[in-house]
Amino acid sequence: MEKDNNQYRYSFIALTVLFFMWGFITVMNDFLINTFAEIFKLKPSELSYIQVSFFGAFFIISLLYFITTNVLKKDPINRIGYKNGMAISLLICGLGSANFYLAAASESYGQFIASLFILATGVTLLQICANPYAAILGPEKTASSRLNLAQGLNSLGTTIGPIIGNLLIYAVFVKDSKLDAIGKAYLLYGIIFILMAVAVLLSKMPKIQEKNEGFSGFGVLSNRNLRFGILAIFFYVGSEVAIGSYLGSFAKDPSIMGASEQAANSFLAFFWGGLMIGRLMASTSLNTAYSNRQKNVRMLLTSFLVFVMIWIVNGIEINPKNESGILAFNPIALEELWVYIVFLMINFIAFNLGKGVASKMIVIFSSINLLLIVLGIITKGEFAFWCILGTGLFFSIGWSNIFTLSIRGLKNLTSQGSSLLVMAIVGGAVLPYVQSLIFEKYNVQMSFIIPAIGMIYLIFFGLNGHKRKEDLKV
Repeated sequence: MEKDNNQYRYSFIALTVLFFMWGFITVMNDFLINTFAEIFKLKPSELSYIQVSFFGAFFIISLLYFITTNVLKKDPINRIGYKNGMAISLLICGLGSANFYLAAASESYGQFIASLFILATGVTLLQICANPYAAILGPEKTASSRLNLAQGLNSLGTTIGPIIGNLLIYAVFVKDSKLDAIGKAYLLYGIIFILMAVAVLLSKMPKIQEKNEGFSGFGVLSNRNLRFGILAIFFYVGSEVAIGSYLGSFAKDPSIMGASEQAANSFLAFFWGGLMIGRLMASTSLNTAYSNRQKNVRMLLTSFLVFVMIWIVNGIEINPKNESGILAFNPIALEELWVYIVFLMINFIAFNLGKGVASKMIVIFSSINLLLIVLGIITKGEFAFWCILGTGLFFSIGWSNIFTLSIRGLKNLTSQGSSLLVMAIVGGAVLPYVQSLIFEKYNVQMSFIIPAIGMIYLIFFGLNGHKRKEDLKV
């Protein structure tokens, strides 16, 4: 038993590297949008192909996977095992990334978009494999804790990804054209993905497969928690991406902060970094191995250390004149972040109120976010901005807790159900678009009514939607 526990522990450590890598590569989309706009002189609608291609892959590939399971009457990933599925996914990520090099050589925006779709296909399949694998790699009662920890490493990738990308393109490959630099950077990413695929195949990660070979086709949707969970993922991802997408515009609004482009962008790391803080704290809060006192000490320490890390990483920038080295350090003044520090304290209190219960935490955190969003809509000035920015801390626990509650009890249909949940990530394309329509017709402040609606649904899911039919009969 001890040997199995150690094997699971080492396998989970390896799994967190995969979560880090797909967070790292996903956040590079923002970099591509800014860079391609200048290189190819693209209109906003043409730039949107980047996100459409990426989020579209999540929807299309997940839908095809679900259809395939019904045509074959078998769940492919359950048949080949999660370990092999992750290796294949990483290989596809590697091929998609490496194809950026060919796209740069041909100077073709269309080929870049095609490469991004291939890359996103690998990330989609990796999500279908890795999320349930993290959940079932140990006792069910600690599944949310493991997935929150893995998602925390995913957020670490989104936090430091832009820094590394900037270093590679503007420092390491600075002598090349921007297209060549992007091509070489992604070629390097591709090599890393392929090496990771080989490492996974050669590793001793357990080849977990459900023994029950019965297949129910569309019967997986008879699971009440999965049906409501699909919508919960749709609203969760859509609301999170919507706020992240329009936070900069919100900061630049004269009635809010009137911030410059550079100043607005400087605060974004604290939104996305807030997700990392919350997810790492959640991995402790949901871990039944710790006493309440141990949990509180670990959560406070995590909150402080990660906040400092985000503050430092956010202050690192490429020295444009390169007079005293490649890098410069220009952090946000700490006195400007005092409201964010207050939100960190509220975040800690929320975890204590949740008492490590996944459904209860969804209700508490979504309720706080609903309040913050409403305050962001009805108030003005810096206070309104900080309310919207602070939602990152409370979005943090959403994905992991929704996912584990949604696949609970699916058994051999777990990866099939996972594909439907991953397909719901298309909310990240739909809700921001709907929000943009409100933005254009009214203003950016009023447009946040869309994520507010998302929070109302998540509160319902935490109160009732996550329950299985068996739970309702108790």
